[in-house]
This record gives sequence, C-alpha cells and structure tokens, in this order.
Amino acid sequence: MASKTVAKDIITLRGSSAIVGEFFGYAANSILYNRGVYPEESFVKVKKYGLPMLLTQDEGVKSFIGNLTAQLSEWLEAGKLQRIVLVIMSKATNEVLERWNFSIETDSEVVEKGVSREKSDKEIMREIQAIMRQIASSITYLPCLDEACVFDVLAYTDKDVAVPFTWIESDPKLIANPQMVKLHSFDTKIHKVDTLVSYKNDEWDEQ
Repeated sequence: MASKTVAKDIITLRGSSAIVGEFFGYAANSILYNRGVYPEESFVKVKKYGLPMLLTQDEGVKSFIGNLTAQLSEWLEAGKLQRIVLVIMSKATNEVLERWNFSIETDSEVVEKGVSREKSDKEIMREIQAIMRQIASSITYLPCLDEACVFDVLAYTDKDVAVPFTWIESDPKLIANPQMVKLHSFDTKIHKVDTLVSYKNDEWDEQ
C-alpha cells in the first residue's frame, strides 16, 4: 500500500503538462459561464477538483477548448509556453473588456534532464480549488458585462515553437489603464501558474 501512495505523488513533465492543460480547459469554461459570455442553459454541471464545475455543451466552443488544451499540453511538455490569456471582448465593437492572464513558469531542469518532482495530488487539487472558487465568485468583484461578448485565447510561446496553422499572430489585446485583481496560484513543482484578471472599469475613467 505504501508504495502505491508514494508512486501517486511523483509528478512527471507529461503528468504536470496534462494537469495544467486540463486546468485551463475547466478554468476557461468557468470564466465563460460566470461572466455570462454564453447562456447558462448551454452548460452542464460536472464534479471536478471536488467542486461542482460547469462545462459548455456548445459544440463549437467544446471543440475549440478541447483542441486548445491538447495544444497547450504539448507546448507545456516542451517547456515552450510562457503565458495563456483568455480575452473577453464586446461582440459589437471588439473592445477588450477583460483579460484573464495565466503566467507559467517551467522548471527547466525537468524539461532538459527528464527528472521528476514530488507533490501530493491532494495539495495540487486544493490549490486549483482556490483558483476555481475565485473565478466562480468573480461576479462579486468584476463590473457587470451588460452587452453581448465573444472570447479569444492568446498563447505566448518561445520564438522557436512550431505553431499550428489554426493559430494566427495577434496583437496583445491590451486594456488601457486596467484595474487588476491577482488570484491564487498553483504549483505542480514543475509548472507554476499565476493568475491575474485585468478589466476595463469605466468608473475610473474620469479620475
């Protein structure tokens, strides 16, 4: 029994990449649900990370996020991904209203030498839970999005990375003088993910 417990706590590069890729898929779904980008009835409730999580049933969005998480896991495993940003924009004007920024630090020794690290699954899950709870409560600290919105995802990778043809070069879609809220981070001991949301706040424009 003891050896089984220990084995479960070993984190490999591939395992860590899968955890972070999957985390982003669930986080993206949660953001789209909680920020009202898609109608509430187009989501279904599942249990993940010991929490009730919402997943989109919209085939187009499902396919987009599925392909995205697979690509992110691949880049993470190569140690080539620095940041992922989910951007929410006005559908009418394309103005950027929110940027959900996930910065990634990768343990280069693991990528170069193939070593593994140790951290309990439970501890990683607890850290991810804290972020998911903050996303779920985002309605309490972010301005109301009272117009139809669309979203996009930006990936910041190393220059030498092979980019699939489905990805295109983009401007950073920044917000002028944004308000920012730093969320919790989580760490697999191989990838550390820091989360920050920046948003347009009209109330502050006149100061």
